[in-house]
Amino acid sequence: MTKGLMGKKLGMMGLWNEQGKYVAVSVIQAGPCHVVQVKSPEKEGYASVQIGFDAVAENKRARLGKPRLQHQKKLVEAKNVAYKNLRELRDLPESKEVGDQIDCSIFTSGEKVHIEATSKGKGFQGVVKRYGFRGGKGSHGSTVHRVPGSIGAGTDPSEVIKGKKMPGRMGGKKVTVMNLEIVKIIPEENLVLIKGAVPGANGSEVFLYQN
Repeated sequence: MTKGLMGKKLGMMGLWNEQGKYVAVSVIQAGPCHVVQVKSPEKEGYASVQIGFDAVAENKRARLGKPRLQHQKKLVEAKNVAYKNLRELRDLPESKEVGDQIDCSIFTSGEKVHIEATSKGKGFQGVVKRYGFRGGKGSHGSTVHRVPGSIGAGTDPSEVIKGKKMPGRMGGKKVTVMNLEIVKIIPEENLVLIKGAVPGANGSEVFLYQN
């Protein structure tokens, strides 16, 4: 991982690009993040940097709990800030120290990034919505409309085959969308505009990175 940054999805909008085309973009508040912990091969066995995002107000830090506050003790002493969400980045080319800031300036317009987020939860759904099944006839006495149909052979193997597409919980899973283009960066507002849609609801946490 050459570079990565935590952020928050704010929503979607449209803008005109340099070619005069109207492009739909996702607006992401990317950082700023602070380095919470630096791991070294000598002490932990590998090199990594842990960063934090979504700062907690000083009068509400007790809600994080003592273990998490103690873990961020060095950062609190250095920058008087504590974070709700933490993320570990491995194999960063540049050396970092606790308290160093990472912001959206690490990316440039036109770059391709991967985005990891939690998709919108849609609850318990049937096969038509969950997998796009066609469904049965809508009239002429049919009693099969949105049901999955046969789910396996009877005598052999006498069980439902693992992985069968059936009704169940839809969404609410970690999703990674790769090679999304950065259309524009607004560093003074810590905003990154990504071409197309990004997983997750507005206000949800996302992670931008490059391998």
